[in-house]
Amino acid sequence: MDPPVRPTPDDEAADPYSYLFPIGFSYYAIATHLKPEFYQKLVDRCWRRSGTLLYRPNPRHSCCPHYTLRLDSTKIKLTKDQRQAINRFNRHILGCDYVANVNRLYPRTRAEKRRRHNVFDLVERIHESEAQYVKPSPIPDHEFTVTLEPDTFTEEKYEVFENYQRVVHREPPDKISRRGFRRFLCNSPIVRGTYRDYDGSQRPLGSYHMCYRIDGKLVAVGVLDLLPECVSAVYFLYHESIHWLNPGKLGALREIAFAREYGYRWWYPGYYIHSCPKMKYKIDYRPQNVLDPETLQWYPLTKETLELFDKGPYVSFSRWTAEPGDDTPPKPKKPKQPEFDSDVSTNSNESQAEEEKEEAFLLTSSMPGIPTLEEMRRINMDHIVLRSDYSDRFIVASNLVVWSREDIGQHHSLKASIAELVAAIGPDLIPELCVDFRKRERSSGSD
Repeated sequence: MDPPVRPTPDDEAADPYSYLFPIGFSYYAIATHLKPEFYQKLVDRCWRRSGTLLYRPNPRHSCCPHYTLRLDSTKIKLTKDQRQAINRFNRHILGCDYVANVNRLYPRTRAEKRRRHNVFDLVERIHESEAQYVKPSPIPDHEFTVTLEPDTFTEEKYEVFENYQRVVHREPPDKISRRGFRRFLCNSPIVRGTYRDYDGSQRPLGSYHMCYRIDGKLVAVGVLDLLPECVSAVYFLYHESIHWLNPGKLGALREIAFAREYGYRWWYPGYYIHSCPKMKYKIDYRPQNVLDPETLQWYPLTKETLELFDKGPYVSFSRWTAEPGDDTPPKPKKPKQPEFDSDVSTNSNESQAEEEKEEAFLLTSSMPGIPTLEEMRRINMDHIVLRSDYSDRFIVASNLVVWSREDIGQHHSLKASIAELVAAIGPDLIPELCVDFRKRERSSGSD
């Protein structure tokens, strides 16, 4: 039976594969077509994306290791500061006169007042100032709307991006471009669709822009990957005019509320880098779990576990006694103390050069959570699906002339490159993978 030809855009929903094009160093890849279910598995294996570029950092040999975090939106514990930020924003949008008149015209029952006083309902409060939820009369001071839109480029979005990068991030104007915005935050390879839960409920999947407008003017954009089990935050940008309203904090809380309201459950804030002060805000939202880079299991992120990061740049939580997902803080194994890897090396320059050369091959590297070369030799890759410029149909790896002659231990060979990619994503994902070796068309222009 002949393999199917590549589907047209209208037929992509029926395509069983996710397309990856391996590039450069071992754990980077270009994605041309990603199913949300496939990408969900990748983010649970330490991967993230920047535009179409997928990457899985090696925390063991990094001066600033990246760790994947996630928060259970159904169990969030809001701090006083977070509650105040929501209330302050709502008062600004609604205005004192509106609040007073609503309390007079639509008085709450005693039970409603008691509940509101004792329970801070995140979803209810986050929607309180939105135009579609306010009372028809009186008129609030401002009109506030939030819409979920496709992650396509518009000048309106770019103006907010340009202002945010230039003013908030202090990036030089010559480093900010429409091309960069498109490449980084628009036209994601994740296919949009709909997830249907067992109870019949539906929720959107794919990459979107959550757009915030005040009085019709776009003031903030949250770039989101909506996956079957999580809302994955890619980037958040806002106009300098609303900086005083803590938009970053409000954006995170709204994304968490969105995950809770629509049944995604988990909110992923992106990588956490303990040594980076700008990343500290991510651990303000609790409770969270951290992904162990060696076992790919989740561990509770507590005060005690955070202290481990102070002892060394690389930490593996699986070396501690706490069970994955347990809420109790981990305790060191006895008599053996937890191990921490250091970037400090005592090797000579010659030895270091040889080690760096060896590290370039993923299958012989020390990257955590990756199968060894010998383990990969036992993996059957003969039926991996490929795309090539020389055929308009899918082909399988075993049909390649060089496939039987090459060994995965031959660094830089075709077979070794595919083996590295398989090792990085996980051999169990082979049936869902299509390795795309076709030449990519480059977009023109530099604006």
